[in-house]
Amino acid sequence: MNRLYEKTKLGNLELKNHVVMAPMTRSRSIGNVPGDIVAKYYEQRSEAGLIITEGTSPSPNGLGYARIPGIFSKEQTSAWKQVTEKVHNKGSKIFVQLMHTGRIGHELNLPKTAKVIGPSAILAKGKMWTDEQGMLDHPVPKEMSKEEIHSTIQEFVMASKNAIEAGFDGVELHAANGYLLEQFLHPSSNQRTDEYGASNENRIRFVLEVTKAVSDAIGKEKTGIRLSPYGAFNDLFPFAETHDEYSLLAEKLNEIGIVYIHLVDHSSMGAPVVEPKTVSAIRKHFKGTLILSGGYDATRANKDIESGNADLVAFGKPFLGNPDLVTRFQKNLPLANFDEATLYTPGEKGYTDYPLA
Repeated sequence: MNRLYEKTKLGNLELKNHVVMAPMTRSRSIGNVPGDIVAKYYEQRSEAGLIITEGTSPSPNGLGYARIPGIFSKEQTSAWKQVTEKVHNKGSKIFVQLMHTGRIGHELNLPKTAKVIGPSAILAKGKMWTDEQGMLDHPVPKEMSKEEIHSTIQEFVMASKNAIEAGFDGVELHAANGYLLEQFLHPSSNQRTDEYGASNENRIRFVLEVTKAVSDAIGKEKTGIRLSPYGAFNDLFPFAETHDEYSLLAEKLNEIGIVYIHLVDHSSMGAPVVEPKTVSAIRKHFKGTLILSGGYDATRANKDIESGNADLVAFGKPFLGNPDLVTRFQKNLPLANFDEATLYTPGEKGYTDYPLA
């Protein structure tokens, strides 16, 4: 029997297999509310034991991209209920990924009173799509005051409570890929001189405070986090203290006692390889579940699960064009390609119209 397809546990949840659907932004939530097609999309992909949703903002300030969902309003929370119901009816579990985009955004994508914020007023190189004016440069973010730091922590807490109300089995804090939580972890985006910057201990403080507050609010067994050491997304690149900082972070996350760390390796997309010593250090310091993702096929996934390198393996792109990915893996069927042109366009085309094998 292939371990990948056997039942397993995630904290106190039973998963029907070791396959995780990785979080992927799809920009289908008109008005930042997930509609019927979003529910259909996740229902189609519920062969995964665990689904982690696309990045979902805990705050109006975190809606940096066009048409991404939030989970800070009653309307959004209510809309997510049909997603969780459909996935649960198929026997899968689902966590919502809480993604605050921080400095990666544009005012034209935000509600009127919201603003682009970050740990420091440092511009991220790159452009952002806006439905109104097309591609525009990222703006310089407003440096967050201590009051804004504390209110943002509370936004994560409220969003987590909303997630549980909406029927999610837990939340994943998105501290990867260059968004707000990682912006605090990184010395190029975080040049603060207060207790939130200037040393490894200080740079990890905001992430730990968010994690502790969320796990206190909804339960540590319902709280996970995604990290991307050695990532190269959104103008954040590996730095001299990457290994030491992430080793320390894993140790402190273990003390909080969250259910999982989801470690993403973007080398298959051109980023540097995650140093094996860093993965080993995280594995050593963190005693909870370790989810690995990045360029996996079924064979390598099973190998890493059997060897104990990973407890669960997440697949992203293969799930886009193959809603029945687990069946295709098990029957050794060819995988369909996905349409790059419709990754972020509104509507069902290239979203819910991929056929089963």
